[in-house]
Amino acid sequence: MNEVILRARGVRKRFGDTEVLKGIDLDVRSGEVLCVIGPSGSGKSTLLRCFNHLEQIDAGRVWMDGELIGYEQHGPSGRVLRERRPRDIRRQRERIGMVFQRFHLFPHRTAVQNVMEGPVAVKGLSRAQAEKQARKLLDHVGLADRADHYPGQLSGGQQQRVAIARALAMEPALMLFDEPTSALDPELVGEVLGVMRDLAGSGMTMVVVTHEMGFAREVADRVLFMDQGAVVEAGSPELLFTDPRHERTRAFLSTVL
Repeated sequence: MNEVILRARGVRKRFGDTEVLKGIDLDVRSGEVLCVIGPSGSGKSTLLRCFNHLEQIDAGRVWMDGELIGYEQHGPSGRVLRERRPRDIRRQRERIGMVFQRFHLFPHRTAVQNVMEGPVAVKGLSRAQAEKQARKLLDHVGLADRADHYPGQLSGGQQQRVAIARALAMEPALMLFDEPTSALDPELVGEVLGVMRDLAGSGMTMVVVTHEMGFAREVADRVLFMDQGAVVEAGSPELLFTDPRHERTRAFLSTVL
């Protein structure tokens, strides 16, 4: 088995009076594609945002390659947590790429300029180096001929592929996808899923929150079903989709398959 690259233990998160994550335990192994499914409001996206400290957890721990994400441990037993300095958090996030539901591209910059931004501003690459890398990545996602177009000149599917290229430009060890096709018209979904299939085939470690059951069934190494802030069950796509153990999983799948 590949080594564990991401580990979550006892992760809890509350918004006001609502506990949206109720003690999540999870391991993600290097090279694994993990798809997270479940009804809206089950905590899937919040969990993803806890993995790179876009959300502060209320309890538990998240480690990436053995390093505690977002916090440092203090005290004789390490039980006291203090949030890391912003620059340390930025350093950790460099290794965790994220693609959101919305594309969040800079509208006043071309596709290639959007992809160049992180390597230049964060990693200190020269503009020439960053542009060469960005054009190669845009070619990889099928957008070599759109590199000099602005987001407003691109379809939603093309914009999302630029967003994927932008995340890949930071050379992450782990890619997080938060329902990357949910904002797209149905006819544009396939082009984004195609890029994600290629990434999975290349060995990229991926955690994908998705409503695309066909993609999860085809590409995932493991599928995790969440409901009401908890992991109900997890297993291979073959087992989870054809013979789910839990009644709640069966009820959910009956509405989406």
